[in-house]
Amino acid sequence: MSRIIRLSVAFILGFTFLVTATPVQAATTHGAAGHADRTVAAVRVLRYDASRAAEFRSAVDQAAQVWNSSVTGVRLVAGSPADFVVRADNGWPRTQPTSLGRGTIWMGREATVEGHNPLRIAAHEIGHILGLPDRRTGLCTDLMSGASAGTSCTSPYPSTAEKAQVNRNFAGFAPAIEFGKIYVDSPETASR
Repeated sequence: MSRIIRLSVAFILGFTFLVTATPVQAATTHGAAGHADRTVAAVRVLRYDASRAAEFRSAVDQAAQVWNSSVTGVRLVAGSPADFVVRADNGWPRTQPTSLGRGTIWMGREATVEGHNPLRIAAHEIGHILGLPDRRTGLCTDLMSGASAGTSCTSPYPSTAEKAQVNRNFAGFAPAIEFGKIYVDSPETASR
């Protein structure tokens, strides 16, 4: 083989390796005129393990679907190895995010005994995993208002601002949450 052919083959193989070995961060779509129209960020897939969520398993799966239909930068799927784990216990619901998309959720039975909606609780706690802090607004339209919205609030849907913040978080912006902290959603913390 001539030296030019060998160099060309080496270049093509090297380029192919770089393209396939490097994760795609963004893709540009082109309109009819060939001009770049917009940049689409890659979707980050997060796996969750709700096998220890007991009676809350269905609520966790439904909450994951709520988030999947609400945001574009991240997709939640049940599976392993898990990025975050969901467990049931007898305390108040709480979450300890260890980094964006990772951590532990405890679906506390104390909140459901008092009348709080399990689906709303699960969606709220997943919100912490996605980088959202508590916002004690008392508004049912704010998912991250948590228990401050009262037991009559059953909406599991994030607000427009909450959706936008999650999309920004997964596009590389710094989340407004403290990692390693345990976020407890109890009436005592709701009144603060």
